[in-house]
Amino acid sequence: MKKNWWKALAVLILSYVILQGLLGTVPRQPILNESIRNVYFHVPLWFGMIVLLLTSAIYSIKYLRSGKFDDDLIAVEFANTSILFGLLGCLTGSLWANFTWGEPWPNDPKLNSVAVGMLLYFAYLILRGSFDDEQRRARISAVYNIFAFAVFIPLIFIVPRLTDSLHPGNGGNPAFGKYDMDSRMRMVFYPAVIGFTLLGVWITELRVRMRRLRAALEE
Repeated sequence: MKKNWWKALAVLILSYVILQGLLGTVPRQPILNESIRNVYFHVPLWFGMIVLLLTSAIYSIKYLRSGKFDDDLIAVEFANTSILFGLLGCLTGSLWANFTWGEPWPNDPKLNSVAVGMLLYFAYLILRGSFDDEQRRARISAVYNIFAFAVFIPLIFIVPRLTDSLHPGNGGNPAFGKYDMDSRMRMVFYPAVIGFTLLGVWITELRVRMRRLRAALEE
Protein backbone atom coordinates (compact mmCIF):
# COMPACT_ATOMS: atom_id res chain seq x y z
CA MET A 1 0.00 0.00 0.00
CA LYS A 2 2.86 2.37 0.80
CA LYS A 3 4.12 2.01 -2.76
CA ASN A 4 0.75 3.06 -4.16
CA TRP A 5 0.27 6.30 -2.24
CA TRP A 6 0.74 8.31 -5.42
CA LYS A 7 -2.16 6.46 -7.07
CA ALA A 8 -4.47 7.45 -4.23
CA LEU A 9 -3.13 10.99 -4.59
CA ALA A 10 -3.92 10.95 -8.32
CA VAL A 11 -7.51 9.84 -7.65
CA LEU A 12 -8.01 12.53 -5.00
CA ILE A 13 -6.51 15.28 -7.15
CA LEU A 14 -8.47 14.37 -10.28
CA SER A 15 -11.70 14.07 -8.31
CA TYR A 16 -11.08 17.57 -6.96
CA VAL A 17 -10.19 18.90 -10.43
CA ILE A 18 -13.28 17.41 -12.10
CA LEU A 19 -15.58 18.71 -9.36
CA GLN A 20 -14.08 22.20 -9.39
CA GLY A 21 -13.73 22.18 -13.15
CA LEU A 22 -17.43 21.59 -13.65
CA LEU A 23 -18.91 23.42 -10.67
CA GLY A 24 -16.29 25.90 -9.43
CA THR A 25 -16.43 29.64 -10.01
CA VAL A 26 -14.49 30.96 -13.03
CA PRO A 27 -13.93 34.53 -14.28
CA ARG A 28 -16.20 35.64 -17.11
CA GLN A 29 -14.03 36.57 -20.06
CA PRO A 30 -15.20 37.89 -23.45
CA ILE A 31 -15.62 35.10 -26.03
CA LEU A 32 -14.31 32.42 -23.64
CA ASN A 33 -17.16 32.65 -21.12
CA GLU A 34 -17.71 29.25 -19.43
CA SER A 35 -15.41 27.48 -21.91
CA ILE A 36 -12.44 28.73 -19.87
CA ARG A 37 -13.09 25.68 -17.66
CA ASN A 38 -11.42 23.64 -20.38
CA VAL A 39 -8.08 25.05 -19.21
CA TYR A 40 -8.28 22.53 -16.35
CA PHE A 41 -8.32 19.62 -18.80
CA HIS A 42 -6.83 20.63 -22.16
CA VAL A 43 -3.65 22.27 -20.89
CA PRO A 44 -2.77 19.71 -18.16
CA LEU A 45 -3.13 16.90 -20.70
CA TRP A 46 -0.43 18.55 -22.79
CA PHE A 47 1.81 19.19 -19.80
CA GLY A 48 1.40 15.55 -18.84
CA MET A 49 2.16 14.47 -22.38
CA ILE A 50 5.44 16.41 -22.40
CA VAL A 51 6.55 14.81 -19.12
CA LEU A 52 5.67 11.34 -20.43
CA LEU A 53 7.47 11.94 -23.73
CA LEU A 54 10.56 13.11 -21.85
CA THR A 55 10.45 9.97 -19.71
CA SER A 56 10.08 7.83 -22.83
CA ALA A 57 13.14 9.48 -24.40
CA ILE A 58 15.14 8.96 -21.19
CA TYR A 59 14.33 5.24 -21.21
CA SER A 60 15.34 5.05 -24.88
CA ILE A 61 18.70 6.54 -23.90
CA LYS A 62 18.92 4.01 -21.06
CA TYR A 63 18.25 1.19 -23.50
CA LEU A 64 21.02 2.33 -25.85
CA ARG A 65 23.40 2.38 -22.89
CA SER A 66 22.32 -0.86 -21.20
CA GLY A 67 20.82 -2.98 -23.97
CA LYS A 68 18.09 -4.13 -21.57
CA PHE A 69 14.85 -4.84 -23.40
CA ASP A 70 12.87 -3.82 -20.32
CA ASP A 71 14.07 -0.25 -20.84
CA ASP A 72 12.79 -0.38 -24.42
CA LEU A 73 9.47 -1.78 -23.21
CA ILE A 74 9.05 1.08 -20.73
CA ALA A 75 10.03 3.64 -23.38
CA VAL A 76 7.41 2.47 -25.87
CA GLU A 77 4.66 2.30 -23.25
CA PHE A 78 5.39 5.85 -22.08
CA ALA A 79 5.18 6.88 -25.74
CA ASN A 80 1.85 5.05 -26.14
CA THR A 81 0.36 6.85 -23.14
CA SER A 82 1.75 10.15 -24.42
CA ILE A 83 0.01 9.64 -27.75
CA LEU A 84 -3.25 8.93 -25.91
CA PHE A 85 -2.85 12.17 -23.97
CA GLY A 86 -2.02 14.00 -27.20
CA LEU A 87 -5.19 12.74 -28.88
CA LEU A 88 -7.27 13.76 -25.86
CA GLY A 89 -5.52 17.14 -25.91
CA CYS A 90 -6.37 17.57 -29.60
CA LEU A 91 -9.99 16.58 -28.94
CA THR A 92 -10.46 19.01 -26.05
CA GLY A 93 -8.61 21.68 -28.01
CA SER A 94 -10.79 21.21 -31.09
CA LEU A 95 -13.96 21.50 -29.03
CA TRP A 96 -12.60 24.67 -27.45
CA ALA A 97 -11.47 26.11 -30.80
CA ASN A 98 -14.87 25.43 -32.36
CA PHE A 99 -16.51 27.50 -29.63
CA THR A 100 -14.02 30.38 -29.45
CA TRP A 101 -12.59 30.55 -32.99
CA GLY A 102 -15.55 29.28 -34.99
CA GLU A 103 -13.96 26.10 -36.34
CA PRO A 104 -12.40 23.01 -34.73
CA TRP A 105 -9.06 23.20 -36.54
CA PRO A 106 -8.19 26.58 -38.08
CA ASN A 107 -5.07 27.01 -40.19
CA ASP A 108 -2.95 28.05 -37.22
CA PRO A 109 0.84 27.58 -36.76
CA LYS A 110 0.45 26.09 -33.27
CA LEU A 111 -2.17 23.56 -34.31
CA ASN A 112 -0.32 22.62 -37.49
CA SER A 113 2.89 22.13 -35.52
CA VAL A 114 1.03 19.88 -33.09
CA ALA A 115 -0.31 17.84 -36.02
CA VAL A 116 3.21 17.36 -37.39
CA GLY A 117 4.45 16.41 -33.92
CA MET A 118 1.73 13.81 -33.50
CA LEU A 119 2.58 12.35 -36.91
CA LEU A 120 6.19 12.01 -35.75
CA TYR A 121 5.07 9.74 -32.94
CA PHE A 122 2.60 7.80 -35.08
CA ALA A 123 5.58 7.13 -37.35
CA TYR A 124 7.47 5.86 -34.28
CA LEU A 125 4.82 3.21 -33.68
CA ILE A 126 4.76 2.28 -37.37
CA LEU A 127 8.55 2.02 -37.35
CA ARG A 128 8.46 -0.40 -34.43
CA GLY A 129 6.05 -2.62 -36.31
CA SER A 130 8.31 -2.73 -39.36
CA PHE A 131 10.98 -5.00 -37.84
CA ASP A 132 10.76 -8.66 -36.91
CA ASP A 133 14.14 -8.73 -35.19
CA GLU A 134 13.56 -7.60 -31.60
CA GLN A 135 17.03 -6.18 -31.01
CA ARG A 136 17.09 -4.24 -34.26
CA ARG A 137 13.58 -2.90 -33.63
CA ALA A 138 14.51 -1.74 -30.14
CA ARG A 139 17.76 -0.08 -31.22
CA ILE A 140 16.42 1.77 -34.26
CA SER A 141 13.20 2.87 -32.56
CA ALA A 142 15.17 4.12 -29.53
CA VAL A 143 17.27 6.36 -31.77
CA TYR A 144 14.14 7.58 -33.56
CA ASN A 145 12.34 8.23 -30.26
CA ILE A 146 15.17 10.48 -29.05
CA PHE A 147 15.17 12.28 -32.41
CA ALA A 148 11.37 12.70 -32.33
CA PHE A 149 11.45 14.29 -28.88
CA ALA A 150 14.28 16.63 -29.89
CA VAL A 151 12.17 17.81 -32.84
CA PHE A 152 8.81 17.83 -31.06
CA ILE A 153 9.76 20.33 -28.34
CA PRO A 154 10.93 23.20 -30.60
CA LEU A 155 8.15 22.33 -33.05
CA ILE A 156 5.38 23.10 -30.56
CA PHE A 157 7.09 25.66 -28.29
CA ILE A 158 9.38 27.69 -30.58
CA VAL A 159 8.09 27.56 -34.17
CA PRO A 160 4.59 28.93 -33.33
CA ARG A 161 6.17 31.92 -31.57
CA LEU A 162 7.90 32.99 -34.78
CA THR A 163 4.64 34.05 -36.43
CA ASP A 164 1.15 35.22 -35.50
CA SER A 165 -1.05 32.62 -33.87
CA LEU A 166 -4.55 32.42 -32.44
CA HIS A 167 -3.35 30.10 -29.71
CA PRO A 168 -2.58 31.72 -26.31
CA GLY A 169 1.09 31.91 -25.43
CA ASN A 170 2.31 32.15 -29.01
CA GLY A 171 3.20 34.85 -31.53
CA GLY A 172 0.98 37.90 -31.18
CA ASN A 173 -1.21 36.30 -28.50
CA PRO A 174 -0.28 36.36 -24.80
CA ALA A 175 -0.71 33.34 -22.57
CA PHE A 176 -3.31 33.20 -19.82
CA GLY A 177 -2.28 35.80 -17.26
CA LYS A 178 -3.49 37.03 -13.91
CA TYR A 179 -6.43 38.77 -15.57
CA ASP A 180 -7.62 35.58 -17.28
CA MET A 181 -6.82 32.91 -14.69
CA ASP A 182 -7.22 34.24 -11.17
CA SER A 183 -5.86 32.71 -7.96
CA ARG A 184 -8.93 30.47 -7.57
CA MET A 185 -8.34 28.95 -10.99
CA ARG A 186 -4.66 28.43 -10.28
CA MET A 187 -5.61 26.41 -7.19
CA VAL A 188 -7.28 23.97 -9.57
CA PHE A 189 -5.00 24.26 -12.60
CA TYR A 190 -1.71 23.35 -10.91
CA PRO A 191 -3.13 20.28 -9.15
CA ALA A 192 -4.66 19.28 -12.50
CA VAL A 193 -1.20 19.21 -14.09
CA ILE A 194 0.07 16.96 -11.29
CA GLY A 195 -3.02 14.76 -11.35
CA PHE A 196 -3.04 14.11 -15.09
CA THR A 197 0.71 13.45 -15.08
CA LEU A 198 0.30 10.89 -12.29
CA LEU A 199 -2.59 9.33 -14.22
CA GLY A 200 -0.32 8.97 -17.25
CA VAL A 201 2.36 7.27 -15.16
CA TRP A 202 -0.30 4.96 -13.69
CA ILE A 203 -1.62 3.97 -17.13
CA THR A 204 1.92 3.32 -18.31
CA GLU A 205 2.72 1.20 -15.27
CA LEU A 206 -0.34 -0.97 -15.94
CA ARG A 207 0.62 -1.41 -19.59
CA VAL A 208 4.20 -2.31 -18.68
CA ARG A 209 3.01 -4.91 -16.17
CA MET A 210 0.68 -6.42 -18.77
CA ARG A 211 3.51 -6.60 -21.32
CA ARG A 212 5.82 -8.26 -18.78
CA LEU A 213 3.17 -10.83 -17.86
CA ARG A 214 2.51 -11.58 -21.52
CA ALA A 215 6.23 -12.04 -22.15
CA ALA A 216 6.54 -14.35 -19.14
CA LEU A 217 3.64 -16.50 -20.35
CA GLU A 218 5.15 -16.80 -23.82
CA GLU A 219 8.48 -18.08 -22.46
